Amino acid sequence: MKALWMSIFIASSIMLVAVVLRNRLSWGWLRGFTLHLVLAAALLYLLNYSELVPGMYIPLNPVTIGTVVTLGVPGIALIMGLQWVVV
Repeated sequence: MKALWMSIFIASSIMLVAVVLRNRLSWGWLRGFTLHLVLAAALLYLLNYSELVPGMYIPLNPVTIGTVVTLGVPGIALIMGLQWVVV
């Protein structure tokens, strides 16, 4: 069963890459997404190690980076607020 799911995953990944590479509009989207991803990770990294907010540490993982990529600076405020309230 695992081999079946793995083959479906590989086939769908190959088809997704083919669609992204074939479509010209996808290049702009892919470039913008990559830029946002790198900037979000760098911003979180600088925020953690600059100690701008004392005692606040936001881990670098796919969920936090995805939130910052999607929401931008309000995403950082959301994560910091959740960390302040929950933890």
